[in-house]
Amino acid sequence: MNQFDSNNSHQDHSATNDDDSLVALDINAADSIDDETLDTFYDRKYLLSVMMATLDYMNARINEGLTLPYFADIDSELWQEKPKTLDIYITDEIEGQALNLEARGKDYATNILSYPSELPVAIIGLMPTLSLGELIICHEVMVREAQEQDKTVVQHISHLLIHGVLHLLGFDHELGEAEQDEMERFEIEILAGLNLPNPYL
Repeated sequence: MNQFDSNNSHQDHSATNDDDSLVALDINAADSIDDETLDTFYDRKYLLSVMMATLDYMNARINEGLTLPYFADIDSELWQEKPKTLDIYITDEIEGQALNLEARGKDYATNILSYPSELPVAIIGLMPTLSLGELIICHEVMVREAQEQDKTVVQHISHLLIHGVLHLLGFDHELGEAEQDEMERFEIEILAGLNLPNPYL
């Protein structure tokens, strides 16, 4: 049964979106992730709605004066106007462990990894679209955590995606308590906008 009550096939995951602010959400998976898992847990339409809610929320905060750490040197109006692209990759625990070791020096599979685009400001200004980067979700860890935390898979995936996008924008809860509080507040408010509960309670 599809967790998102949708009949979308994973084959549609690379299609473009009608909303101008996120022109492409590309979802791929390791060979070990079967079609049923993709169709059940990673419905493109739903993931896109989470991404759009996150970007809409951040745009509202930018209008209030918030600066995105990774895009501090880019004019905020230009950043908001640029159509965005995002890549999501679903993997298993074995590859997830290898990637986490390579990226963070930690020898275990984590729930999500964020790889910002890190393009130079001058290049971003010239490009017609702005790549936010790539999110890598370890499916087995994500499902296990949802069960351990007594959450639905939809709740946990939504939270992880929002958390990952905030990392792609340069927010980092590991820098200190103030940064952690700010990031958690963003996550809680974005999830509330999606009618999802506070994940920290």
